[in-house]
Amino acid sequence: MSTASIANNAYQMAAKLQQQARALEDNAPRPEAVDFGKMVQEAVGDVVEAGRVADDKAVGLVEGKADVVDVVTAIAETEVALETMVAVRDRVISAYEEIMRMPI
Repeated sequence: MSTASIANNAYQMAAKLQQQARALEDNAPRPEAVDFGKMVQEAVGDVVEAGRVADDKAVGLVEGKADVVDVVTAIAETEVALETMVAVRDRVISAYEEIMRMPI
């Protein structure tokens, strides 16, 4: 086998691999654009819903229909969700302030 035929085979294999890679890229699902406002709205909605669940469980406790452990767990979950949302809010505000300090 000559050097020219080996090189020719290598180029043909490289071309086939490139075609296969392009086909895979074309068939790969494209990531959706992330809407930050929608993401924040959903996060706030989740925290509000967790608060409603905690309220319902607390009312159920007063009525004698719920267990104390369930109420405490629901309140703790709501507290963690609220603290997380506040931490994210603080980071977003900090990033915004930093951007505003950048020279134009």
